[in-house]
Amino acid sequence: MGYVTAVPHPRSEAAGPARAGRLSLAVALLAGALGAAVALLATRQRWSEGTATVAGGAFPLTAKGSDVTGVPAALAIVGLAALVAVFAVRKAGRLLVAGVLALSGAGIATAALIGAGDSSALDEQAAKASGDTSATVAALSHTAWPYVAVVGGVLILVAGLLALRYGRLWPAMSGRYERDGAPRVRRKPVVVDPDRPEDMWKALDRGEDPTGA
Repeated sequence: MGYVTAVPHPRSEAAGPARAGRLSLAVALLAGALGAAVALLATRQRWSEGTATVAGGAFPLTAKGSDVTGVPAALAIVGLAALVAVFAVRKAGRLLVAGVLALSGAGIATAALIGAGDSSALDEQAAKASGDTSATVAALSHTAWPYVAVVGGVLILVAGLLALRYGRLWPAMSGRYERDGAPRVRRKPVVVDPDRPEDMWKALDRGEDPTGA
């Protein structure tokens, strides 16, 4: 008794990559946009706090993420721009932009982790408040916002990795305005009959010279 070997339909074979492309595109857009928003929000929040001794008393000090390091905010903007630009380029250009997107996320996470234990921003504030350049902050404590920035960086990194892996399946912006790469067909000029006044008026409305001069 013979066995019949099932042959997969061509449409079913093509549906797999297409589905993966749509899913990865949606996840990358969501992760990239959310990651940039989270990173930017986190840099505007209080990362650390402490006290400085001023005139015999304790003076409270706080430092925002942007005071500690400007890297996460700058890279979040770069990552957001790369997320948009990845759809404007193709082939090698898309891989390059996807790499920039991934590196932006990795840079945000690294800078935020380093800044999570940094006290230099508060030490500078303590020196200014006390008038002593050697003064340092006391009772130093940190918040969870640096780690929120790390999460934002990881999300952007995920978007970049998805673009590197599946970017070739994603559409490009210019594809909406092209039709299979074929050049646009120029319409032939309308021949105006000088013996028909209505044709001459229509030509004038179109901005054409009805005399053909």
